[in-house]
Amino acid sequence: MKGYADRKDLPRFIAVFGCLLAAAILLGYVEMLIPIQIPIQGVKLGLANGAVLLMLYLFDAPSAWLLSILRILLSGFLFSSLMTILYSLAGGIFSLLVMTLLKKLRIFGIPGVSMAGAIAHNIGQLAVAALVLRSVESLLFYLPVLLVSGVVTGLVIGVIVRELLPKLTFLNNGGYQL
Repeated sequence: MKGYADRKDLPRFIAVFGCLLAAAILLGYVEMLIPIQIPIQGVKLGLANGAVLLMLYLFDAPSAWLLSILRILLSGFLFSSLMTILYSLAGGIFSLLVMTLLKKLRIFGIPGVSMAGAIAHNIGQLAVAALVLRSVESLLFYLPVLLVSGVVTGLVIGVIVRELLPKLTFLNNGGYQL
């Protein structure tokens, strides 16, 4: 795995990284504006995860990790609060850990990796909520809804990314690996 400074394509990488980071921040902001008519707090579409998934498949895991963490921090400081950053970091880290592992194992396609990442994100956020509230039992009724929403939204984002990747190979000189 090449380090960032060793890349021959560093200018291209920086440009693509910047565009995907901007897209992730914008998608996250747009997602905050979409009212979801579900009575359970925390159900979101996960649009910004599409940019992270693209980075994971176009370049590599360290690039996706950097993009995800920067997106969470920048979006959090721009549009929300410190507690939101804490929940988002927990979900994002657990999600990307699962997605990185599943991509490496090659047991699922992109939609499967995305679904697992969405479910892991929800579980990571529930774990933080359980620690903050010091109560696991009071959050268990959230779990089924969050699992179902993770499967549905993860599938949609995964299919979109799977369809976009072949059209975006020029961003990485055609070097992404499925």
